[in-house]
Amino acid sequence: MNTHTTLKHHARTLALSGLLQSLDMRLQEAQSHNLPHAHFLELILQDEIHIRQQRQILRRTKAATFRSPSRLEDFDFTFNPAIPRSRIHELAACHFIRQKRDALLIGPPGVGKTHLAQAIGAEAIRSGFHVLYRSIFDLVGDIPSNASPADNARLQRLLLKPDLLIIDDMGLKNLPARSGEILLEIIMRRHENRSTLMTSNRPVEEWGQLLGDIPAASAILDRLLHRSDIIAITGPSYRLHQSTAHHLAATAAATTPKNAPTSPA
Repeated sequence: MNTHTTLKHHARTLALSGLLQSLDMRLQEAQSHNLPHAHFLELILQDEIHIRQQRQILRRTKAATFRSPSRLEDFDFTFNPAIPRSRIHELAACHFIRQKRDALLIGPPGVGKTHLAQAIGAEAIRSGFHVLYRSIFDLVGDIPSNASPADNARLQRLLLKPDLLIIDDMGLKNLPARSGEILLEIIMRRHENRSTLMTSNRPVEEWGQLLGDIPAASAILDRLLHRSDIIAITGPSYRLHQSTAHHLAATAAATTPKNAPTSPA
């Protein structure tokens, strides 16, 4: 068994699939550039680490249950200059997660809160954090009225575990008292232990009512928001802007002849 075959055998035995994928290329590179052994070893280990990181990102992205894939670089900040771009990028840098702070994006429907929240969540995953996304409608469905104590315990473990919990669309639905109580308990148990990012189209003064007029809800939320980064987003509908842009692009593509001649340089 030659050295090349032996290396591949050892890589399979150790489940080093990333190293195995790049081994042939790295061996050729080492031979053609006369790489020192230490440099060659560093390169193939970096390949293995990179593949593992990419697989981890894919697993955590799937586990986050985002509504749709969203990236910060795809968001058109020029459409609405009122959006505080620097503060959004500060959240995407994940310092608030490391500090176990919370964040809140407030603004009318359609201004891009969901896209930004999910994009921040995607950046958090790339930074090595566990993320879970749930809309307020998901949460109400997660808490059926006939749920057993064991079901509630499992749900609490699910919502308490991630480094970042994203609760989207707070305010689009008034919560039944039981759902409000459980959600409020989750928010408070995560406070200063894990980070929560919420989006809402309703001012925080109305959240007590949204949670079913639970006693002391307003006081508890006041304490929670004291350590939150609150970003107000105003302006026209980003959703309408995206829809219009996609429609114009589709129309242009449909009306352009497939074999249209190109203009001479």
